[in-house]
Amino acid sequence: MNPNHVVFFDTTLRDGEQSPGCSMTTQEKLTMAHALEDLGVDIIEAGFAMASEGDFAAIATITQAIRKPRIASLARAKAEDIEMAARSVQFADRARIHVFLASSDLHLEYKLKISRQEALDRTAESVRLARSFVDDIEFSPEDATRSDRDFLVEMVRVAIEAGATTINMPDTVGYTTPEEYGQMFREVRERIPAIDAQGIILSTHCHDDLGLAVANSLAAVSAGARQVECTINGIGERAGNAALEEIASAFYVRADRYGVSTDIQLEKLYPTSEVLGQIITFKPSPNKAIVGANAFAHESGIHQHGMLANPLCYEIMTPALVGVSKTHLVLGKHSGRAALRHRIEQLGYTISREELQQTYYRFVALADRKKNIYDQDLIGLLPETIRERRSEPVSELD
Repeated sequence: MNPNHVVFFDTTLRDGEQSPGCSMTTQEKLTMAHALEDLGVDIIEAGFAMASEGDFAAIATITQAIRKPRIASLARAKAEDIEMAARSVQFADRARIHVFLASSDLHLEYKLKISRQEALDRTAESVRLARSFVDDIEFSPEDATRSDRDFLVEMVRVAIEAGATTINMPDTVGYTTPEEYGQMFREVRERIPAIDAQGIILSTHCHDDLGLAVANSLAAVSAGARQVECTINGIGERAGNAALEEIASAFYVRADRYGVSTDIQLEKLYPTSEVLGQIITFKPSPNKAIVGANAFAHESGIHQHGMLANPLCYEIMTPALVGVSKTHLVLGKHSGRAALRHRIEQLGYTISREELQQTYYRFVALADRKKNIYDQDLIGLLPETIRERRSEPVSELD
């Protein structure tokens, strides 16, 4: 594997679906899986086979329809879970079983009620069992970022010795910071030479409880992680997961900083987001990075003037890069004369500097009273002499 290549593990259909309002039918999961395949994700975590008959059926259906990505099925460190996961992916061209077990004392004591030694024993037994079904095994020490570091290292070492090929160290509750998370990956790599010697892939899985999921994921990649677990639109438990579209775009825009390659087709980010929005009960917030309705919209007069002079003044990527059709200059009370003239001319009217000044004063007065300014409003503001000079309208801003 290229040491600078980052694998995208999409868990929209598993962790993402656990978000309230995001439940999907088998057919909806299949539709989303096809979109993820077209997007270029490397691994699709299709579900948690033991969770329900529906989840099992969805995973099995996806394995028979999707060919390019690996298909992963989640399992607790229990024999019955692992056996169910193995059955759910038995028809996959390339299957993965993803086993997890808590590593933090908090989870061991209060949730699982087992000792550290019992956790290590379960880790070894469950990974060995999973490895008896498929060669590709991922192991996750749940709540890794709140775990005792020495114990975390020991659990990871045991999982690797038992046959795990990918080690995912999740920030299960969105607790860590970029500096801490990156350091955890560096320390685990340093203390377990087998990771680099055997080509074990380290993976990041971050939640957004403190709004740091993407930043933490990027910090882990800088520290050597070569798999990122994420979801479309950042959906997921509580505040959500790291957003795939943000991580992929960051790798592209800041190639100077990260220097990694991926198989993600950036121009399909927005269309994939739209597919998800049509399936679940909501679309991303308007101010959501990359795929939000306002991600490429500008109302401020200063920004609009800069955009008309050179889009790079206020956009670090073109809308087309991520599959958005065009930039939008939104006319409102913060807009300036440059944007007003631009839209009036787009509508087919020529306007002098003096006429623009008079029209602008009327426009600002209207914008103070009306949130949304439409083309018919602008035309109504124009003097009759200008309306008589109308030519054919030109195409909108691209």
